Amino acid sequence: MKHLFLLTLLLIYIDGNSQTNFEPLDVFQLEYAGSPQISPDGNQIVYRRTGFDIMKDKSKGDLWIINKDGSQHRKLTNKEGNQQNATWSPNGKKIIFTTGTDQGSEIYLYWVDSKSLARLTQLEGSPSNLSWSPDGKHIAFSMKISSKPPVIAKMPAKPKGAKWAKSPRITDRLKHEADGAGYIKPGFRHIFTISAEGGTPRQLTSGDFNHGGNLSWSKNGAKIYFSANRNDDWEYDFRNSEIYSVDTNTLAITALTTSPGPDSSPIVSPDGSKIAFIGFIDKVQAYQLRALHLMDINGGNKVKISDKLDRSISSVVWDSNSKGLYIQYNDLGLTKIAYLDLNGNIKEICNDVGGTSLGRPYASGSFSVSNKGDIAYTKSKTDRPADLAITSKKGSSTVITQLNEDLLTHRTLGKVEELWYKSSVDQRDIQGYLVFPPDYDATKRYPLLIENHGGPILNYGPHFSAEIQLYAAAGYVVFYPNPRGSTSYGEEFGNLLYNNYPGEDYNDVMDGVDVTIANGIADPDHLYVTGGSAGGIMTAWIIGKNNRFRAAVVAKPVMNWISKTLVADNYYGYANSRYLGQPWENFEGYWKFSPLSLVGNVETPTMVMVGMNDLRTPPSEAKQLYHALKLRKIETVLVEIPDASHGIASRPSNLITKIAHTLAWFEKYRTEDKK
Repeated sequence: MKHLFLLTLLLIYIDGNSQTNFEPLDVFQLEYAGSPQISPDGNQIVYRRTGFDIMKDKSKGDLWIINKDGSQHRKLTNKEGNQQNATWSPNGKKIIFTTGTDQGSEIYLYWVDSKSLARLTQLEGSPSNLSWSPDGKHIAFSMKISSKPPVIAKMPAKPKGAKWAKSPRITDRLKHEADGAGYIKPGFRHIFTISAEGGTPRQLTSGDFNHGGNLSWSKNGAKIYFSANRNDDWEYDFRNSEIYSVDTNTLAITALTTSPGPDSSPIVSPDGSKIAFIGFIDKVQAYQLRALHLMDINGGNKVKISDKLDRSISSVVWDSNSKGLYIQYNDLGLTKIAYLDLNGNIKEICNDVGGTSLGRPYASGSFSVSNKGDIAYTKSKTDRPADLAITSKKGSSTVITQLNEDLLTHRTLGKVEELWYKSSVDQRDIQGYLVFPPDYDATKRYPLLIENHGGPILNYGPHFSAEIQLYAAAGYVVFYPNPRGSTSYGEEFGNLLYNNYPGEDYNDVMDGVDVTIANGIADPDHLYVTGGSAGGIMTAWIIGKNNRFRAAVVAKPVMNWISKTLVADNYYGYANSRYLGQPWENFEGYWKFSPLSLVGNVETPTMVMVGMNDLRTPPSEAKQLYHALKLRKIETVLVEIPDASHGIASRPSNLITKIAHTLAWFEKYRTEDKK
């Protein structure tokens, strides 16, 4: 079967005129560029090239290197494995990175000129946040050090050869599990240094605290700056973090910030005089902007310099002259890079970052900057996953890779268009996107498929999406909106769902549906709705509010905020930031916003889908909807995906499974309606 599939692809490539729609198995052939790291002189970029293994059903990523002009594009080493975290040495002659081994992840060193490779470490855990010292002689990294779980009772010794049950798993931690990872083994992340020539790592931090985030050296190499929460009540003060320094000689740790809220991502300026960091004062609400701050190297003279930007900043890079910073942020569905001077003045450089979220069209992407101001970034397009692009403060952009031309040149994809409309609630401007079938005829009306995004504090944008393209290829016009509560429209807009979710975001979605009908695009008798996570919540809310849809697919939803809040992996984070108080303190409030409260109104045939290992919106939530609909004798089916966590689409076959079952359910009711 594999050989037949590859032969089919080969015949398509040979026949340049062959053109077909995007198909499910094409998912395995997609690739994208991620984590571009440009050399200090700006002449080369090393990046992670990610694709998918059709036989092992998982993603695979290796490091590749390419010249600035797009020439000499090649794999960095002949090693195979999960390679990532590439970091150039200050002089640009070496690259460190991590790669998976049979014993775990390790740090490797690559010499650019000789193309030699050496393994530097043999570590207990997996290293991350690699950072070169300014003189290139040492490497800092963070790594988790295991600790022993609590012991409650001493068990008697079992007889020799006896096969007793496994010992109980005991925890006394607030955060003890994470979706996608499962049970979190006890331990704490600490900061280490190691000689760039190899040797024994030296642990710099101590105590039962987690130290992490990006690591930034002082100019003289005497200190390393990092973020952590070393407060006595750190476990319950989980939103808080501060910027610290650790002396690489004495190991003395000094707190440089004290504000309530998350201060993170410290970066020392090239001249060594200042530290930039991202953070905000926690107001305990649904959405808060991550702002850019500066302080002196000793922690004095703190000032916020991003006041002119009502957007949340995701990453920062200093200009080599220490007179400004390059920043990344989302704005009106687009991910942008801009230059921010020390007075807070902003100059946009590009607005097409992204393309590394292949399943659904979420904001994504990253960038790096050379000493000369060359910017390497992941470029987003509506019809391609991320390629590498080069730009500068002047703003002209050049794409230097074509990772998917061998496939997508021979596919007819759905066209993506932006849609703005007014909310019927308060006349706010609401943004969404429409994706049309490849053979779209503007004289006809089409079945409309609404895809609600997750979060809800997230946003969709004009990015390539395998899921959306497959829906469009099946003959649907796909509408994906960014209703109130979405990011990239400012703090006030994003926080409209505080103690009001779901709320008028429902109206924003339905207003968009009505606009597509009024514009002659959607057939009002053929409406279908789906979404996952927060999108599943919205889908369940919609069918509880109206019966306009032929069918619905509710994926990994929250149906009951009371039950979800206390069983999810992030159970501790909801009180007072999403709803007032804890569930037992505000039972009526939590129930008021639970889609299960509307289940008595549902008449829409509904598929319920969930990953069986989901810890974020556990299967018990999906089953509440399914069981309620069964008791009410509403047409329904429960699809449980084995070995899948909240990110159902993390395995390519599960992405295809999700899409295939969604389309099959919708097509069942399209067909029935045609009879």
